[in-house]
Amino acid sequence: MRRFLDRLYYASGALAAVCLAAICVLMLAQSAGREVGLLLRGADDIVAWLNAAVVFLALGHTFRHGELVRVGLWLDKVGPRTRRLLEILSLSTATVFVCYTFYAVGGYMAESRTSGYMTQGLLVIPEWIPQVTFLVGLAIFFVAILDELVRVLRGRKPEYQVAEEARRAAGDFSETV
Repeated sequence: MRRFLDRLYYASGALAAVCLAAICVLMLAQSAGREVGLLLRGADDIVAWLNAAVVFLALGHTFRHGELVRVGLWLDKVGPRTRRLLEILSLSTATVFVCYTFYAVGGYMAESRTSGYMTQGLLVIPEWIPQVTFLVGLAIFFVAILDELVRVLRGRKPEYQVAEEARRAAGDFSETV
């Protein structure tokens, strides 16, 4: 199970990176196209959808690697027992919040599909299609938070803390800049 979850987080991060590269390619193509009088219709719409995909698909990966913004300053000031309790409280709260968000987005996406909502802009497609990455990203983020909660409940350090400690031990303090 551990290998599957690690691969899932890695795959979502890799897919987010591919979407980011696609944004770069589309924007460069638009810029080059303007110079030669070529217009890429709908590129702005695709870039907007890819931006949303990057943000949500990267959540699980960045969370697991300690790159997501957290309030670690308070946790560093308390003892190990209090830290564990605060980690459990915060991960439980995040699990509930992300689960509700997934439920709400899933409901909205289902409504978009059954009602036949179409996107606004030059590319008119069913609205639920670009929303899929939002829902998939939230699902992976939910699994990542739940994974960390189970890890902490079993008495182990969360993976994001392990990653942060490894960066500090290697002399990488870039997250504090």
